[in-house]
Amino acid sequence: MAQPPFVSLAQIPDFSPHDVEVLGTDAHLPAVPIRALSEASLRHRFARPACDELAAFHEPLWNDAPPKPASVLLGLVMRAQPSVLLTLRTAHLSSHSGQVALPGGRQDAQDANEIATALREAQEEVGLHPDFVSVLGCLPVYVTGTGYRVTPVVALLNPAMQLAANPQEVADVFEVPLAHLMDPANHCRHAVQWRGVTREWFSMPYDTEHRQRLIWGATAGILRHLYQFLSAGD
Repeated sequence: MAQPPFVSLAQIPDFSPHDVEVLGTDAHLPAVPIRALSEASLRHRFARPACDELAAFHEPLWNDAPPKPASVLLGLVMRAQPSVLLTLRTAHLSSHSGQVALPGGRQDAQDANEIATALREAQEEVGLHPDFVSVLGCLPVYVTGTGYRVTPVVALLNPAMQLAANPQEVADVFEVPLAHLMDPANHCRHAVQWRGVTREWFSMPYDTEHRQRLIWGATAGILRHLYQFLSAGD
């Protein structure tokens, strides 16, 4: 069988997710109950095994290059109303520029494991010291279409943390309420076609008084997996 042609990141179609039609939301699915978002409930859920439905997820790859190992930190800031720590990537980066992301990146040779990668990257990107991080566990691997084998490391973050964004990588650091992201009424479905392949993806818009943040792609996909994981434990 002929192998698919190699596609570089520069050849991947550039489109604005804001302009792609919303095909629908998952408002028919129940939100994760607020009680399940407390520190005690989160610790209890991660002490139990993942549900069978949460296997590793693979986006359709843009080329056949072996995926590179990476990790992201899915940090839950334990305020009175828990939130998720997110970043806005700077516009000059070579990949995923200007997108909302979880702190993270490629695994380095000196990293002991996937958790070490996530903690190192979070400290490098947003100045998050590991002393303010309590790791709960990992969600199943998420393989992105751009060729990364991402391990999402879920952790509780002390709200007393002091952050300082690395201006070379991060344009902004912000939080979105966890309850908003764990409500599938806020999970919008989209699809785009490229080279005869339909690629489906989620977005999770979050509007504030001052701006809209659009979470989409792999970041939204990983947050969707967190929703599935917490829903299965209710």
